Amino acid sequence: MEKEILNIAQRIQAIAQTGLHYIQNDFDRQRYSELRELSVLLASKISDAEINKIRDIFTSDTGYQTPKIDIRSVVIKDDKILLTRERIDNKWSLPGGFADINYSPSEVAVKEALEETGLKVKCERLLAVVDTNKHGFPPLEYHYYKMIFQCSIIGGELKGSNETLESRFFSFDGLPELSTMRNTEELFRLIRKQLSYNITYVD
Repeated sequence: MEKEILNIAQRIQAIAQTGLHYIQNDFDRQRYSELRELSVLLASKISDAEINKIRDIFTSDTGYQTPKIDIRSVVIKDDKILLTRERIDNKWSLPGGFADINYSPSEVAVKEALEETGLKVKCERLLAVVDTNKHGFPPLEYHYYKMIFQCSIIGGELKGSNETLESRFFSFDGLPELSTMRNTEELFRLIRKQLSYNITYVD
């Protein structure tokens, strides 16, 4: 139920933000501003975050709103998958992060893997594009699309970074505690399935 309410609040916020971008008169500006504030109030009813923090998230962007893009790298060695332990919550995730301006998605996958794990990789293929409103993700502050790339190791050594504590390879049947804001057990089941196919999963 909380996730459904947050989805409604985010959709209201998106409509208000788009309206504020295209408005032609002050009357419409007032209505869309009020609609955006209602989205903040609705989200605050199901969140532990302070209302001003929610307001900052909901009002910091401008223009037509679209989902944010998160890019993750799947690196397999000896049938095990590479994970990195996040400093922010001490839990594990696929290496990756937000898409960067002036980088292609595959370039981001390579860059993030090196920065977070110390391994040099090359992109082999796009495994999946997934929607975080599906696949068992908890309620998130933004709506994300995740692009999952399969990569192969070409050099480097495992190490931590300013964002990660350590990196290791794990079997799919022995995954550590996951950072579910970034990846879920359902997502790993999908990845495991996709590794055996030559098609890209999009949902």
